[in-house]
Amino acid sequence: MFRNLHIRVIRSVFSNILFILTASFMACSILAYYYDEPIKPFIFSSSITLLTAIVLRPYSNHGSDETNIDRRDAYLTVTLAWIFMSLFGTLPYLLSGSIPAFTNAFFESVSGFSTTGSSILMDIEALPHSILFWRSLTHWIGGIGIIVLVIIVMPALKMGGYQLFSLESSLQEKISPKIKSVGLRLLMIYVGLTIAEVMLLWLGHMSLFESVCHAFGTVATGGFSPKNTSIANYSPYIQYVIMGFMLLAGTNFGIHYHIFKRQLKSIRKNEELRFYYWIIFVLGIILSSVLLVNTHKSIEESFREAFFQVISIVTCTGFASADYLQWPIYGWTLIFLAMFLGGSTGSTAGGIKMVRHLILLKNLKRTFRQSASPNAVIPITLNGNHFSEENNNSVLTFMMVYFLIFLIGSLLMYLTGLDAATSTSSVATCMAGIGPGIGSVGPVSNFAHLTDFGKFVLTAMMILGRLEIYTVLLLFSGNFWRD
Repeated sequence: MFRNLHIRVIRSVFSNILFILTASFMACSILAYYYDEPIKPFIFSSSITLLTAIVLRPYSNHGSDETNIDRRDAYLTVTLAWIFMSLFGTLPYLLSGSIPAFTNAFFESVSGFSTTGSSILMDIEALPHSILFWRSLTHWIGGIGIIVLVIIVMPALKMGGYQLFSLESSLQEKISPKIKSVGLRLLMIYVGLTIAEVMLLWLGHMSLFESVCHAFGTVATGGFSPKNTSIANYSPYIQYVIMGFMLLAGTNFGIHYHIFKRQLKSIRKNEELRFYYWIIFVLGIILSSVLLVNTHKSIEESFREAFFQVISIVTCTGFASADYLQWPIYGWTLIFLAMFLGGSTGSTAGGIKMVRHLILLKNLKRTFRQSASPNAVIPITLNGNHFSEENNNSVLTFMMVYFLIFLIGSLLMYLTGLDAATSTSSVATCMAGIGPGIGSVGPVSNFAHLTDFGKFVLTAMMILGRLEIYTVLLLFSGNFWRD
């Protein structure tokens, strides 16, 4: 059944990933040397990874697999790549003894590369700088990985509906023939946002090490912080800087590309962008009012605390500047509902994504209009273009499948002995790649107390959510393996 799989292509991708991880481990070893920390865990990790990369590397130039990769190869490669990265990502944790149990190390590694930010660590600040840096670096690597995947690879292969919303058609036409050059520009944008945030955080008197770690977590919408209290104990200036970059990271990188190309007309007509900012503004104002009326916080503090949490949850970053479980019940209930929103398509954010919610609202509007005028033909449009019924059905089906998996995951977590709030929110936050939930996995808690079975369930939810479900589920289809 593997007859038509291009094994050389898959081996080449895995080998390249391992070379990247090898370089990352070496960078961490330099940091360990600088801070006078154990260097052997990273030396051993890089040696194991490099050796595996060399063994996997296809050296024969026979055939043309690189040019003939099909959708089946891509689905399999993409899914296995995230699992593959995460498995090797456990090495520093295990070899250093920072996270001695494989289940916990794998959970933390998948959470990093999937840019989820959920953690099993009880005392983050007790870890060596080099381990904390690796932990944050997994976010940054996973973030650029998903940008390349969503904006270039999947739309080009028409995978999982990505080609419908990742980019405007005008940008897709420009990207297709120039994949490498556009990929380089996207990387430049990603690196540029990271450097800009590092500099602004450093100017706000955050240490350079913490600035880099938080920038990695922000631009990748990951949420790992080297501090136990996340962002809570930092100055308002720091919090506003991180808020701004979370907004940018949750924005379609196609928009950043348009800015780079000075194509402002394409930005103005992007409906998802307007919807994204409108939702954040409305939720932020509502929660600011809740805090202002029900607490003794000032207007500025209410505004900052509410908007920080809203932006963090909607963009699926997961940083916390306050314990929202201490808010009135309708405040944190709104936060829970916001976990199902997601940022923009083509961004590092996870979740259902704003454009799908926008399409759902357009369907509801059409249903009401159709009821008033049964014979009317009312097409759905997006960014001024006709949105086909095939694409429309794909969106609605995805949302139904998303919630079905959420319900199944919640039931499995409930069967491990968790309460309903923790069960549902743990699945919601891991599927959306957010990090903290409610109940016993809230913003001041962690996931360490869960059973090993529960951790593996949530690990699967992270991968499913990060790869937008279909990419993984299709591997379990009998038709997928038939020639």
